[in-house]
Amino acid sequence: MPSRPGFLRRFFGGLWSLLDFTRRFVLNVLFLLLLVFLWFAWFGTERAELKGNTALVLALRGNLVEQYTAGSYQSAIADAIGDGPRETRLRDVLTAVDAAAKDERITRLVLVLDDLDGGGTPSLREVGAAIERFKASGKPVVAWGTNYDQRRYFLASYANEIYLHPEGSLLLRGLGGYRAYYKDVLDKLGVSFVSIQAGKFKNLGEPLTRTGPSAEAVEAEQSWLNDVWASWTADIEKRRKLPERGVARLIDDLPQRLSSAGGSFAQLALREKLVDGLKTRDEFRALQIERGAPLEERAGTFRQVAFNEYASQVKESSRSEAVGVIVAQGEILDGDAPPGLVGGRTTAELVRRARDDKDIKAIVLRVDSPGGTLLGSELIRHELDLTRKAGKPVVVSMGDVAASGGYWISSASDEILADPMTITGSIGVVLVLPNFDKTLDKLGINMAGSTTTWLAGALDPRRPLDPRLKQVLEASVNDGYRRFITRVAQSRKTEVEKVDAVGQGRVWSGRQAKERGLVDTLGGLRAALDSAAQRAKLGDDYRVTYLEREPRGIDRYLSLLFGQFARVMVMQLGVELPEVITAWRRQVAGELRLFGEAHIDPLRAYAYCFCRLP
Repeated sequence: MPSRPGFLRRFFGGLWSLLDFTRRFVLNVLFLLLLVFLWFAWFGTERAELKGNTALVLALRGNLVEQYTAGSYQSAIADAIGDGPRETRLRDVLTAVDAAAKDERITRLVLVLDDLDGGGTPSLREVGAAIERFKASGKPVVAWGTNYDQRRYFLASYANEIYLHPEGSLLLRGLGGYRAYYKDVLDKLGVSFVSIQAGKFKNLGEPLTRTGPSAEAVEAEQSWLNDVWASWTADIEKRRKLPERGVARLIDDLPQRLSSAGGSFAQLALREKLVDGLKTRDEFRALQIERGAPLEERAGTFRQVAFNEYASQVKESSRSEAVGVIVAQGEILDGDAPPGLVGGRTTAELVRRARDDKDIKAIVLRVDSPGGTLLGSELIRHELDLTRKAGKPVVVSMGDVAASGGYWISSASDEILADPMTITGSIGVVLVLPNFDKTLDKLGINMAGSTTTWLAGALDPRRPLDPRLKQVLEASVNDGYRRFITRVAQSRKTEVEKVDAVGQGRVWSGRQAKERGLVDTLGGLRAALDSAAQRAKLGDDYRVTYLEREPRGIDRYLSLLFGQFARVMVMQLGVELPEVITAWRRQVAGELRLFGEAHIDPLRAYAYCFCRLP
């Protein structure tokens, strides 16, 4: 007769069964709740009807970008709860403002810019142009903030009226900044870098090889900075009806003028006519209620709609024929790349997809890139060239930066448009090679080994640089530069010598590039779209479609699942999820990703430019 299980065995067996039942019960309940949420998300949520006399509120968060730097389901969640990555997509702003200009229910535009952290001047000018179109419809624009930095104030200056908090601040500083040079400290560590460059202005390696900038670097940087600053101040003075050079004199005399304003930046801004009034947030709200209508659902504020909510309601054109827009934002890599970086293979695939799509009649390449690898840039340029040969127009719209590799990919186009303040040019090639042999000497480490040829160990950074290797690298870099200027000359229908004269790695503003034949037209994204539509004979009523890398595999389902789940949590339960992802992939992250590949292929040359405005 078999014996009964012992007490401990029966106890733990029962405990395990209870835990297993509890686990399955909790998971099943959560799954059922998820199904309920998704049901409401797809079938049970309705938007409140937009009433008349409503203000469109343009509260921009974080960086103003061409595309989100976080992708897949993380972006879906962030977009749904409105509190994810601190980024605002430029196209959403333009869509909302342009649609509101024609919407009788929207009677005014309110700018709230306290949370705007970044964005190049050309991107801000794109928004400004949309604001001007809104004002042209006869509707007023008003701005309010507690702290206007230079970037926020530039955008606020497009408003009919600007208000500042009485305890707030407004400070205009100018452009430019400082860069660290590491040669002295590297010498102490025994580390050296060899910079091989084609172009006397190509200064990428200078922070590692010099104690200060070269005369050529100073000349070029000062030139385009002065040109951009002159355009910037002229725009402000024109919109605010300030005297010529009024901004420059204000900065020159800041200590005296601030002292006469009692040390208050807010009072100084009012006295200098940079703002129209000083109001607290509740005073500003009261003014908007007086001019518009109170919000019935909540006391103390005015009838309003957020721009991102409004943009999601805008209907696309029903036409099948479209202009396809491909965004090239960030550093250029060879293969695949996530959002916020430009993958040579990824972007080339998008170009092929647009070329093969019978409904897409023209392509606009929106470039915001300081460049990257030569191979990645050439993959994209080649596909654009094939698209032109296939009969589809290609128009390039330069954003904040389209330099070096960013210009390489722009060259294969029927027309290049740039903002006067775009940073472009930098037509040059550079290779930076590290060497640590002296560091090992300091540590008492010796290197020895056997190879079949001199080249087998020549790339080892622990050994002194072989003069023959340097000769090989110089030939490779010079060949890359020759190919660069030759392709630009062919696409621009000019002589190689003329491209070389304005190349040499020199950076230009968009206005300077236009004067030198590197840019065809000064204009923004809207003008580029119109040009592409005209070249494709689409007329004025054309559709715009953005081509982006689609999520693959499980990412596709997570995007749908979690995006809708987050949206219904907010709309049905009135709760907000914590910030699930931050916009960590900024300029430094892109540069680390770009140059982090150098140890894999130390022979890789770059068409890259450290030329973003601070």
